[in-house]
Amino acid sequence: MAAGPRRDTRGIVDAPELFARVRFRRRSPAPALRSYLEHYWLIDWDLAQPYTSYVVPHPSVNVVFQHHGSRPPAFAEVAGVGLELFSQRLEGRGRVCGVQFRPGGFRPFAPRRPVAEWTGRRVPISEALPATTDTDIAAVLQDDENARVAALDAYLLGLGPRPDPQADRAMALADRIRTDRTIRRVAQLATAEGMSARSLQRLFAAYVGVGPKWVILRYRIHEALERAENPERAEGTERSERGRPPGAPSAEVDWAALAADLGYSDQAHLVRDFTATVGVPPTAYARASP
Repeated sequence: MAAGPRRDTRGIVDAPELFARVRFRRRSPAPALRSYLEHYWLIDWDLAQPYTSYVVPHPSVNVVFQHHGSRPPAFAEVAGVGLELFSQRLEGRGRVCGVQFRPGGFRPFAPRRPVAEWTGRRVPISEALPATTDTDIAAVLQDDENARVAALDAYLLGLGPRPDPQADRAMALADRIRTDRTIRRVAQLATAEGMSARSLQRLFAAYVGVGPKWVILRYRIHEALERAENPERAEGTERSERGRPPGAPSAEVDWAALAADLGYSDQAHLVRDFTATVGVPPTAYARASP
């Protein structure tokens, strides 16, 4: 398990532009929660002009506490796995405190319903976690950042997540998909884990909210998005970039090679999935990135 929050920007469309406009941080939860959570994410903004952020969602459930200065009062919601590009308009002053669960990690906090029930939906927090109070929401959205993190810890620990071996297995499988780039097909993963493809699909529907094929494709799109913004991260390129003279053009992505590396049958399939998810072809997105 990671020692701290991830530092990558996977899923964030035009991350430099977002970070130039808002204060964005990730924080680690209490040790007792780390087996279920990726991290907390905190955003504060004070904008003279409205700004719209875009995110290619992870296969994760998020619990989001938020206050938009022009739209009181504060509120909280559960955001199931997002199937499409997510956009959020920010204006004036505001604050968001989010909990990103590991894929498979939300079900122990809300065991009565399969996670697929929340997929593609954003619902008031009381619908999924009925013990939540207005006091909980206010505590999470207070001014002091450390106090916000402590309030999130206290709130989630108070929900009493129930140990669930099936949740543990779903989290382990989703993590394997994310980290093992040789996993390119559902049947391949099922065979490696000694499961039938159907059992694997049922497990993911109940605990992750989307099927394993969707998770495989989404993580690959995340990597392609990151490569489009940072070509120097391509395998074997980072070392050469260190010696690149100032002002020289940066490395370009070999999209055909990347498609093969990510398990696509050809470049056209990568371009199709990237365009459908992000809204523009990868080459156009790369040209627009600073």
